[in-house]
Amino acid sequence: MERYKSGSQRARVSTEPWGEANLYCPACDSPKINSLPTGTHAVDFSCPTCTSRYQLKSSASKFGNRVIDGAYAAMHRAITADQTPNMFFLHYRLPQLTVESVLLIPRFAFSLSCVEKRPPLSPTARRAGYVGCYFVLDRIPPDARIPIVQNARPVSASQVRKAYNKIRSLETIEVEKRGWTLDVLNVVRSIGKEQFMLRDVYDRADSLAKLHPNNRHVDDKIRQQLQVLRDLGLLTFLSPGSYRLL
Repeated sequence: MERYKSGSQRARVSTEPWGEANLYCPACDSPKINSLPTGTHAVDFSCPTCTSRYQLKSSASKFGNRVIDGAYAAMHRAITADQTPNMFFLHYRLPQLTVESVLLIPRFAFSLSCVEKRPPLSPTARRAGYVGCYFVLDRIPPDARIPIVQNARPVSASQVRKAYNKIRSLETIEVEKRGWTLDVLNVVRSIGKEQFMLRDVYDRADSLAKLHPNNRHVDDKIRQQLQVLRDLGLLTFLSPGSYRLL
């Protein structure tokens, strides 16, 4: 860091070493993750025990609802091929160079619904026509937004792994079907009630229709995905049309 004067440069060269020294694998009991060689595409760390892959995104500003990522086409391919890494979102403070928060989103929580195209760069830009993307974080279920550090204090590793394992059953769903499951889970969480009715989900069918414009049977899909969430152990049926989150 001594070679750099600006706070942003110093933070850029220190966040990855910080991650290797302090982060661990939420997917298994490994107390560390290893940095990968510079230039490794889209991945910064790998677990030496279970080989889970991680990418670290860092910012001196708090992450908003939209987080800038790389090329839309590349992210689209990664999601459809089920090759998205787990992602850490690290917010640090300048000039103190302290870690304020770290958020983990498991790799199986990313779907095409949470990726939004950015406008293409202008014809006069150096990378004319390039189309980037945003991650839209509120389209990811709250269950899958797992805090590692909150308010500059670490969350216990056991608590993090418990939260990760709670939703790990989503990983068993085929990737082309997983998007609907995630979107319906997110809608169910948005209701804000532990016990809810089928009509509560139907009331939010328009938001699901916007995410899946080619599907003309949204109500049918909702009922199907509630059964999937039941089978995954994330909710239970109480009576016809009545459910409870677990």
